[in-house]
Amino acid sequence: MKIVEIAKSFLKQAEARLKDAEEALEEELYAYALRLSQECVELSLKASLKIVAIEYPKKHDVSDVLISVKNRFPEWFQNEISFLANTSKTLSKKREISMYGNEELGLAPDELISKEEAKNAVEMAKKVYSLCKKLIETIKNN
Repeated sequence: MKIVEIAKSFLKQAEARLKDAEEALEEELYAYALRLSQECVELSLKASLKIVAIEYPKKHDVSDVLISVKNRFPEWFQNEISFLANTSKTLSKKREISMYGNEELGLAPDELISKEEAKNAVEMAKKVYSLCKKLIETIKNN
């Protein structure tokens, strides 16, 4: 089934971003770790939407769609929708500054993203990826 293959492809890309985010965190590249974590979350959630035949918006934050189609997912995944949506919204808001900094104030991305923020972003991305991977494996095997 084409939908399953697309979802698996997105998840594979998400996993690569997660590995790179963990490495960036270790190398003290905090802004980069946050950005990669956001991309992991975005791809994981879009894979989850795709696997239940929902066309996702072509933007970074898919929290509104996740909430609006919550009933399309298994109950255990529905119980995580609030976390998933909040993570998508939070990391999407930080995406731009993690890449460009604040040019008006002359601040680089690394001056704006702390170690703690990057660490939290990577942890959130790990959880999102894990939940989405479980969802796709569950649906794929049914």
